[in-house]
Amino acid sequence: MQTRRSFLTAAVATAALIGTSPIRAAANGIQAVAFDGFTIFDPRPMLAAAKERFPDKGEALGALWRVRQFEYSWLRTLTGRYADFRQLTDEALTYAAQTVGVALTDADRAALMQAFLDLKLWPDSAAALTRMKEAGLRLAYLSNLPVDLLKSAGEKHGIADLFEHVLSTDLVQAYKPDPRTYAMAEPAFKLPKSAILFAAFGGYDAAGARTYGFETFWVNRLGLPREQMGAMPDGEGRTLNDLADYAIAHMK
Repeated sequence: MQTRRSFLTAAVATAALIGTSPIRAAANGIQAVAFDGFTIFDPRPMLAAAKERFPDKGEALGALWRVRQFEYSWLRTLTGRYADFRQLTDEALTYAAQTVGVALTDADRAALMQAFLDLKLWPDSAAALTRMKEAGLRLAYLSNLPVDLLKSAGEKHGIADLFEHVLSTDLVQAYKPDPRTYAMAEPAFKLPKSAILFAAFGGYDAAGARTYGFETFWVNRLGLPREQMGAMPDGEGRTLNDLADYAIAHMK
C-alpha cells in the first residue's frame, strides 16, 4: 500500500521533472487565496453518520472510510486510473465496511453517502471568507471535490459569489498533492504562484502545496501534528479566521 510519505516523495520528483519553482515565500505579497474544500466544509458529519448507523462499529468504520478515501485518491493518481471523489468515497465505504465487518444495506449506503455529499459549513467559514473578499483578496476553490458539488454547496450556503473559480482535480484528472493540481491556480488567477496563498485542511496537502512553491497556511482544525516531509507551512491556525488574519496581514 502506498503511504503518504512515499506518495509525496513521488510528487516532489514529478515537480522537479516538470520544472516547478523552488520553495519560497511570496515576494510580492498575497493577492489571492486557493482553498482546499474541507477548510470551508466540515467532513465530520460522515463520521457521525457512521457512528449513528452502527453504534458498535461506527467509529472504526468512519475512521477507516475517511483514511481510505485519500489512499485511493493517491493510488489512482499514481496508477493513472482517475475516478471522481464521489466514486472514491463509495469504494472506500465498501472497503471499510468489509474490513470492520459491517453488512451495508442499500439504505445504509445511501444514508452514509448522503452524509458526505450534503456538505455543511464550518461555523466560521462564511464570515471569514466575506472578510477576506472585502479586504480585496481573490478567492478560489482548489479541491478534490467535484465542481458541481462545490457549486451546489456554495449556492446552498450563500457563499458561491465569493469565489472567482471552482478548480477541481477532475479538471486535470489527478489528485493532490500531484503538482498538476496546484498548477491550476496560476492560469486561473493570472498570477504568479508567489502571489497565491494556499489554504490546506490536510497536513499532506499543506506539505504538497509548500513543495509546489505556494505560500501555504494550514487550517489545522483537528489539531493534528505536522507531516514530517521537510516542507512546513508558512502559517498555521485552527480556524478560517486565523487564515483570514494571516492572509490580510500579508497582502500586497
